[in-house]
Amino acid sequence: MTNALFQPDLMLEQSDSENLYRALLDRVADGVYFVDTQRQILFWNKAAEQLTGYSSEEVLGSSCADNILMHVDDSGTCLCQNGCPLSATMQDGQPREADVYLHHRDGYRLPVHVTTMTMQDRHGRVYGAVETFRDNTTHMSDLERIQKLEEVAFLDPLTGLANRRYLDGVFVSRFAEHRRHDMSFGVILADVDHFKQFNDTHGHDVGDQVLQMVAQTFAHNCRPYDIVGRWGGEEFLVIAAYTNGPDLHQLADRLRVLMNNSRLRAKKTDLHVTASFGATMAHPKDDMPKLIQRVDALLYRSKAQGRDRVTFEE
Repeated sequence: MTNALFQPDLMLEQSDSENLYRALLDRVADGVYFVDTQRQILFWNKAAEQLTGYSSEEVLGSSCADNILMHVDDSGTCLCQNGCPLSATMQDGQPREADVYLHHRDGYRLPVHVTTMTMQDRHGRVYGAVETFRDNTTHMSDLERIQKLEEVAFLDPLTGLANRRYLDGVFVSRFAEHRRHDMSFGVILADVDHFKQFNDTHGHDVGDQVLQMVAQTFAHNCRPYDIVGRWGGEEFLVIAAYTNGPDLHQLADRLRVLMNNSRLRAKKTDLHVTASFGATMAHPKDDMPKLIQRVDALLYRSKAQGRDRVTFEE
């Protein structure tokens, strides 16, 4: 740790002050890391390890410009290379806040809220910057719901998502609300592209990791009242309540973009995983078989048109 990183209290020896600051920052719930003016990472707290999956030993001394966390925005723009809030703050001295998606060590995308500010010496000279970030997940998977799913065997054991049995029950509720109270809902069906190749080339354990990565990306990036589940095999289903066509289409495309911008590190190889999507609103005369048949046809239209795309029908 360089001497410039911390400005020690006059009543403490410098080493004691630095150790105190380290201990305090390791106890906060937000991820915290410091960089110098070259964006070299100088400090990485315990919460940063937990939120990203990367230990301090793996990142200290490297540059955040090396795209370690591969921050992207809603449109998939790579912020580490173009539009980094931390870099911009060091250039103009202005603190910033942003909602971005970091790339977890396990391959999935985690939404985080980041805050950046400069570090200055007693003369006002900037010698680095600090970024704090916290989990910005709006997923509905609170502890009580997960426990309930486990108790009644409604949880998919591999991905941790709702299984098909649970999804069937949700459809019953959504159709009842739709008919009695005109409450709209839509569905998104996604299928991992070329999934068989992951199994055949890298083994079924890597195939399982691919499914887990997709599940986490979906689970962390849907709304609290959306239900995300594993429909079967490499297919995932989102039942989106209280929505409309444009919002459903936007949600499906955001999930597609986040998948496209994710990488899974498996057996010293970076695997690029994409998915094809079908999305549709429920119609007044629909029942579950009709709705699933339609969204399935939309999904396979995406497959036929080149994969890694959303085919939407309102």
